[in-house]
Amino acid sequence: MSTEVNSQPPIAWRYCGSQIKLWRMEAGIGREALAKEAGYDYEYVKSMENGRRRPTLRFLQIADQLCGAGGKLVAAQEYLKPEPFPARSHEFMAIEAEAIAVSWYEPLLIPGLLQTETYARALISGSSPPLDDETINERVEARLRRQEALDRRASVLYGFLVYEAALRTEVGGREVMKAQLEHLLVVGQSRNVSVQVLPTGRCTGAALAGSIVLLETPEHDMLAYTEGPEVSVLHASPDKVSALNQRHAMIRMHALCIEESAGFIRRVAEEL
Repeated sequence: MSTEVNSQPPIAWRYCGSQIKLWRMEAGIGREALAKEAGYDYEYVKSMENGRRRPTLRFLQIADQLCGAGGKLVAAQEYLKPEPFPARSHEFMAIEAEAIAVSWYEPLLIPGLLQTETYARALISGSSPPLDDETINERVEARLRRQEALDRRASVLYGFLVYEAALRTEVGGREVMKAQLEHLLVVGQSRNVSVQVLPTGRCTGAALAGSIVLLETPEHDMLAYTEGPEVSVLHASPDKVSALNQRHAMIRMHALCIEESAGFIRRVAEEL
């Protein structure tokens, strides 16, 4: 099984937009009149009606009142809240939450389960195209909730491999990065969590080929997850999982041991 999900507007946006348009036409109100009443640009209103933009609460309230919808349009707000994760990540998140072992390698960023709130916020806020504040807050909070599993699921083994470049990429600035590195040292002391560093220059062929997450399910099935800027794939094919497992093992062979890694992280933090 390989899963690729292309980004597109959520179906809730499209359905809500079509309902607004139907209510507006039923009431005999032009789009320009609705835009003027709501204080929005005509094209912005058109985008909301066509499902390309998420209808705002203010717009729903104005449209509901102007079209005489009796609260039916405002009620849609509950289904328009931002998704805590991009759609393409949903299946991976669900499996991660049930996995009995997680092995994660990241070449450029701190793994999501190890990120501090300020690091995660700086990272998510820098998304392109830009996200609105509500979506940013929801995704940061969701990421922090995922991290609770490290303590709550103490019998699950979490192994993290981080390339040196991820430690030196100052996401959010020096203070944010320093706090992030100190957090790695604290989390790495947990009995079920290991953090290892791959120094720059080692195993460059495999290390620079992208992130890898290996997952073992409660049924002892092995899965692998890879992610890029525009696509993510969850692999269940034994051949593909085996290939990614071998690449992960090669990286781990060249990484520092846990104790050496902690010392390395501490030195990088002191340099900031």
